[in-house]
Amino acid sequence: MEEIGFDVQGSAPEPYRVIFIRRSPTNLSAFCTCPAGENGQYWKHRFSILAGSETGVVSHNLSDVKVVQSWLAGTDVEHALQRVHELETEAEKLKKQLSIAKQQLAKAMCD
Repeated sequence: MEEIGFDVQGSAPEPYRVIFIRRSPTNLSAFCTCPAGENGQYWKHRFSILAGSETGVVSHNLSDVKVVQSWLAGTDVEHALQRVHELETEAEKLKKQLSIAKQQLAKAMCD
C-alpha cells in the first residue's frame, strides 16, 4: 500500500488535506478534509490532482502529483471517471440540443 498526501488551498483560510491511497494496482482511494470530502461527495481537489494539475497545491511535494496521476491507469477510479466524462459530454450535447429546440418552439409560437 502506498500513500501520498497534499495540502491544497481551497476556499477556507486553512488548506485542506488530500490523501491518495493506492491499495493495489486496481484500487485507488482518496480522502479530503474539505466539507464535500468529509461528506463523501464529489470534490474538485482530488480530481484536479488526478488530472495532473498542481493548481492549489501548497505542500512542497508538487512532483508527487505526477506519481498519483500515474496510479490512476487501470483502477476502478479510472473507469468511474471515464464514465463521468462520457456523461458530461453527452449532457453538454443535450443541453445544446435543448437550447435549439426551445428557440425553434419560440419561433413556431410567433408565426
